[in-house]
Amino acid sequence: MRNIFKGFALAISMLTTLPFFKIHDFNKGINGYAVMFYPLIGFILGAVLWGVYLLLAPYAPSLHVGIIIFVLWVLLTGALHLDGFSDTVDGLYVKKERALEVMKDSHVGGMGMIMSVTFLIAKASSLAHFELFYLLPLILLLSRLNAVLAIYFYPYISQRGMGTLAKEEFTKPQMFIALFYSFLIVLAYNKLLLFVSALLVLFVIKSFFIKRYGGFSGDIYGFTIEVTELILLNILLFGFFT
Repeated sequence: MRNIFKGFALAISMLTTLPFFKIHDFNKGINGYAVMFYPLIGFILGAVLWGVYLLLAPYAPSLHVGIIIFVLWVLLTGALHLDGFSDTVDGLYVKKERALEVMKDSHVGGMGMIMSVTFLIAKASSLAHFELFYLLPLILLLSRLNAVLAIYFYPYISQRGMGTLAKEEFTKPQMFIALFYSFLIVLAYNKLLLFVSALLVLFVIKSFFIKRYGGFSGDIYGFTIEVTELILLNILLFGFFT
């Protein structure tokens, strides 16, 4: 039970800037539990964003509220996944033999910067015109569930970092627990097609990166989360499955 709580605390510490349960020690035995809680952390973040929307919507124009939610979204995640998105894009603009080296570089390349800004504009615009804010908890849950499934099912190509510990310690029962509670939440929202859409996004991302690199890295997990969020936002924005 102690490891479960520490795993939850580690998941919050890693995936959010929320000032609760701050721990930064990847002690053996808690990393798999941390991964198990990733979708739940996404749901909590989405609930915070929805709560802020409910507070502000009666007092400000919808466009401005949407932008505030976008800014808060970035701040609450510490731009962690966006950093992975940027590094992954940088790796796509070099030969694949050099890609992992480029992705590990702490400096952001030109294409990573350009595509990240473009991506942020697209996400900000999506939220500026979004209306179904009550679905944000589900969107953030599904995007992190995709990362959980990628961690369990697909090879990890880096030999160091939190991803290695997560891959080694994340067990089948933990994966099924994460999938089970996520699916129950999807059923509660009655958005099974959105769940299927998220899985299709993961399948496309997996197909590309397995072919290019032979697996995933921590940066590609972040890329997967960011891309899943944007696509699900726009699926709903364009009126599919609503």
